[in-house]
Amino acid sequence: MQKKLKERILGLTPAREIPIDVAKLVTIPEGQPRLFEETFPYVEAPRFMFSGKVTEVVDGHPVTFDFDARKRAALAISDTTFRDGQQARPPYTRKQIIDLYRLLGRLSGPNQVITATEFFVYSDGDIAALEACLEEHRVHPSYPEPTCWIRGLTDDAIYLKLMQHLGVRETGILTSCSDYHVFLKLRKNWRTASIEFLNMAKLAAERDIRVRFHLEDVTRANMDEFVYPFLEMIARFSDAVPDSLRPKIRLCDTMGFGLPYPGVDLPRSVPKLVHKVRQAGIPSHRIEWHGHNDFHLVIANAVAAWLYGCDVLNGTLLGFGERTGNPPIEAAVIMYQALKGVNGTDSRVISEIADYFRAIGVIVPPNYPLVGDDSNRTRAGIHGGGLALDERIYQIFDTSRILGRPPAITITDKSGLEGIAYWVQCYLAQDVAERAEIAVKKTRIVEIAKWVDHHYDHLERATSISDDEMAEQILLHIPEAAVPARINKRYNLKDKAVASADDCVPIIAWIKDEKKRRAQEAREKGRTDIPLDGISMETLDRLVREHLPHLRR
Repeated sequence: MQKKLKERILGLTPAREIPIDVAKLVTIPEGQPRLFEETFPYVEAPRFMFSGKVTEVVDGHPVTFDFDARKRAALAISDTTFRDGQQARPPYTRKQIIDLYRLLGRLSGPNQVITATEFFVYSDGDIAALEACLEEHRVHPSYPEPTCWIRGLTDDAIYLKLMQHLGVRETGILTSCSDYHVFLKLRKNWRTASIEFLNMAKLAAERDIRVRFHLEDVTRANMDEFVYPFLEMIARFSDAVPDSLRPKIRLCDTMGFGLPYPGVDLPRSVPKLVHKVRQAGIPSHRIEWHGHNDFHLVIANAVAAWLYGCDVLNGTLLGFGERTGNPPIEAAVIMYQALKGVNGTDSRVISEIADYFRAIGVIVPPNYPLVGDDSNRTRAGIHGGGLALDERIYQIFDTSRILGRPPAITITDKSGLEGIAYWVQCYLAQDVAERAEIAVKKTRIVEIAKWVDHHYDHLERATSISDDEMAEQILLHIPEAAVPARINKRYNLKDKAVASADDCVPIIAWIKDEKKRRAQEAREKGRTDIPLDGISMETLDRLVREHLPHLRR
């Protein structure tokens, strides 16, 4: 705050007096903290806690749903990164598909929480990628099972022969089910469409291939006159084939019209849709939900499908999919952990997946949940101060443990002393546990804060302070701790190889002398109001070459 403005407001008097004794107004006791740790365990994803059953009216009759029982069901995830996920971006290379498939397998864990993934089979590149992942699956049977996707039209029956040749055991078939698609796209009717779809299922079963009926645009479909009767036909078809060939149903919210709330009418109601499929004779373990994010409800709808009786949530890595995308697999895994516990899933792989996408040129939005650069980063000083006291105050969970990503802070004009102090703690600590143990003299933090304020108040800076700029400042003002910390980071020194403050004595002494020299020069020039710039990385590298030559690359 500028001096003149501060003097002006300090002289202001109250506009009126309020005749209230606040101490007497407050009637609650001092109390003890209740942190709801049964719901927010911090070292795990926040848990779903339910207090009773839910009733939904379906076809005029009340139906009771037990969400706690659904937590005990065999919930699972399936993947469509290499099918729907490729409809939203340039095609992946064969190597990229194999790399991402392996990451999916590691994320899924030994219990195959991510049960399957799916592939196109229309091009030589599609087939080569499928063959490579089938081989990976033979070596690692706990990885998601590779399946396929074709149209539910007789023209695509030849691809069933290819699947039989490759040993593929399951394929999705596009089953257009809304009147928009049956009549306006396919130019068919309910009867001719049903015959063709079921004939494809028969041809697949004859080759020992199970089909998934992908009920396209089901949230705009005519449930009473077409979809429900068709589901009953599928149930009767299931009675004629072995259990391993009984079709699955994937409910495709193609346009994102689905709504997760009780009381919503069909066809948009996720609860009613799932219930109607089960009512037609399709059990929960053969029902999948595939959503789109046109109205920002993609995860809410998917979790609702789980809770109302659908066992399998279908998604893609980072949510890539047609138009606005599908349920992100990484979010699905966290929701799974919230409902079921870890069950072998390795959520730290989520961060590796995001890094892989960045490495192949994908821009991950900074505010993207879980993996965006800003997703566990704060810029507010009050948040930084809270994190320094206890990470639980401003962290959704232990991101270091669950995602392999410690909380971070970026310095701006809103950071203040608390935010800067927390940044310094984060920078100097060798690990997260050490942060709270690091104490820095307030006078040194004030010097850094003056430099930050100068950039915004006098130089009218409009960008955040970079980590390198902050590192240069703490090298100048806190060299005893900053020099070894920076050298260890810069030269990736670990364990017994780390540089200590004793190793860095000559460099620390030079920086202290340099700070005195600059301060004296500023006094002589009458520029003491301008904070000193930090010690550049080039200068530090030169000092390392001179005093610690064994560290030279």
